[in-house]
Amino acid sequence: MNISTLVVLLVILLVVCEVSSWIPVKCRSSTFTRFQRRRCVNNWYRIHQTSTRAPVSKSVSPAASRSPAASSPGTAPSASGAACPHYVGHSTFTTNVPWNQAVDTVQKSSQSDTIINWLSSNGGWGNGNVFQIDFSITVLESTSASDLRSFTPTGDFYTPDCDNVPMPVPRCGSIEGETGYQCTQDGDCHLLVIHHPTNTLYEQWRTNLGTTFQGGCAATWNLGGTYPADLRGDQCTSADAGGFPISALLFDADEIAAGSINHAIRFILPNNRIRAGSYVHPATHSTSACTGDANQAPPYGVRLRLKSNYDTTSLSSGGKVIAAALKKYGMILSDGGNIALTATSDQYTLNKWSNVNVDAHSLNTLHVSDFEVVPWSGNAIPYTGDCVRN
Repeated sequence: MNISTLVVLLVILLVVCEVSSWIPVKCRSSTFTRFQRRRCVNNWYRIHQTSTRAPVSKSVSPAASRSPAASSPGTAPSASGAACPHYVGHSTFTTNVPWNQAVDTVQKSSQSDTIINWLSSNGGWGNGNVFQIDFSITVLESTSASDLRSFTPTGDFYTPDCDNVPMPVPRCGSIEGETGYQCTQDGDCHLLVIHHPTNTLYEQWRTNLGTTFQGGCAATWNLGGTYPADLRGDQCTSADAGGFPISALLFDADEIAAGSINHAIRFILPNNRIRAGSYVHPATHSTSACTGDANQAPPYGVRLRLKSNYDTTSLSSGGKVIAAALKKYGMILSDGGNIALTATSDQYTLNKWSNVNVDAHSLNTLHVSDFEVVPWSGNAIPYTGDCVRN
């Protein structure tokens, strides 16, 4: 072997070592698929980012002062002097959808003790069994038909589950975990937009809008429509694994300031604590990554309710509002991950998290044993993945 060849091999070795050093040890298993490794890395970084940052607006320049984006067909526009619209919160889904129904007077499920005990003895919440709040998702507003843009589906787009329709991209905004519309961190990169001209909620997973617009599974929701028990269709996913509209289950700082959250809340668990092989309505989908006990683990779609006698006196004023919603509406298992509760970023809300006394650790004192399971409708549905759209 000559010297030049040896130098090339050494350079390659150094590059490989440098790249692998950015991957957490727990995510380097040779048994992981590329998708599983990506989700593992994303969840690992989400835990560490959430546990160290304050839940306030992202540290980017105010949208009103951004320069207009380049005129490339795929590039997202930015604000050009006018203030960005504020997110109007949960004046959405005017019909009697499941997540808007109170469950505080319903008797607990006959399976409640079994599921709660199993989850408690098998690790509890993710994130080291700490009940924490994630603020990385942004919900955007669009008031213009000209915001609609076609995208190129990626390998994260599934037929017939997903909708290949133009997506609204407001002139100022960002996707989950980013400061703009480009997915630079290889995260979930959700794009969530309420489009007022059509009264439609658009949601997409793995959005990446740079010089071109590419995206994974997109789902549209008629905010004034009536949905059956199986929502968009049994065995069908959405931008969220369980088949739900993500935005409808998020809570925001404006709701806290108003004093009430009038809907169920999105919550997630690690895949090994989600029931394998089945789901329950109102979920319409599960995943093969779920490996929890097939009879005792909580399934996708399960609704947990904070016990009515839970003492909230030690919580902050904002924490009390969240706890009240967990007692009245509960929380619905919607996706796999580590940070239990999901709220919106306060980048486009009138109120800020720091002003309503809520941070990532406001509910750390809540344990799995403080919850009970609400009865679900019908039997558990075996998961096949054979989507049949309504």
